[in-house]
Amino acid sequence: MEKKKKIIIDTDCGSDDAMAIAMALNDPKYDVIMISTVSGNVCMEQATINTLTTIEYADTYEPPVYKGADKMLLRDLYFAHETHGNDGMGDSGFVPKRLKAQEGNGILKMLEEIRRSEKGEIDLIALGPLTNLALAIRLDYETMTKVGRIVIMGTAGLGVGNVSPVAEFNIWQDAEAAKIVTESGLDKIIYVGWDACLEESMLTPSEIEEIRNSGKLGKFVIDCNKNLMEMNRERFGDNFLDMADPAAMAAALYPECIKVCDKYYCVVDTTNGPSYGGVLVDVNHFSGKEPNVYICSKLDSKKYKEYIYKTLGVK
Repeated sequence: MEKKKKIIIDTDCGSDDAMAIAMALNDPKYDVIMISTVSGNVCMEQATINTLTTIEYADTYEPPVYKGADKMLLRDLYFAHETHGNDGMGDSGFVPKRLKAQEGNGILKMLEEIRRSEKGEIDLIALGPLTNLALAIRLDYETMTKVGRIVIMGTAGLGVGNVSPVAEFNIWQDAEAAKIVTESGLDKIIYVGWDACLEESMLTPSEIEEIRNSGKLGKFVIDCNKNLMEMNRERFGDNFLDMADPAAMAAALYPECIKVCDKYYCVVDTTNGPSYGGVLVDVNHFSGKEPNVYICSKLDSKKYKEYIYKTLGVK
């Protein structure tokens, strides 16, 4: 029997995080050994509630959930209520009926799990701002070198931003943390850019209905994205869903769906100006510096959507 790959998920659980977490919990090749929460889409406390709710709806197994950072390193928080609702889940009344967060700090628990693992045994998947990861790197860099891959939903990829002309929300929310992670020198940091979930990778209205009608879990992961669909009706003319966190999760757990991913030298802008949170990707290698992170900017939409359907139980 094939040994399951261990993963840790770090999340600011809003509606697209919920779909991504449900996908991971339904992939038999992986074992989610813990989940840590962070402020971002919503406050850390709400992200924790949303994570516990998602685990209940996934109805597979129940990894422990620990609370992480409730503030960014230096900046004030700006929640994404307009995208995900005030509760991050479309204000649809989703709450956990049974599960509760575990005692202990999510950053320290993450380090404990990695410290007692073999090198490369655990992959880390970050779906929100990188505050928890940056603090873990600062607290115990040696332990963090034991992580296999660090797959992050973050950056605009090779495209444009979604919160400013150049910045993507997760990086912009705590660019100082993203700078620490990007410049850490850790191997195999893979940013899955916002551009990876756009165009043909967006879920179409018919695909959305197919997922929603597939059962309890499908209905949950679509209904909690109600606010995003309403926003996209204005942007794209219909109920499309650009699923950033599921794109990152698919790239992490089903790398066969990755179409464009190359390693570049990247710099995070932390200056106090209009480009704050932007990630400079040295595509043409003008700097002459060694590439430090991978940028995944495009998925094979057919394989990506097949993976979503498979892990959400859509027949």
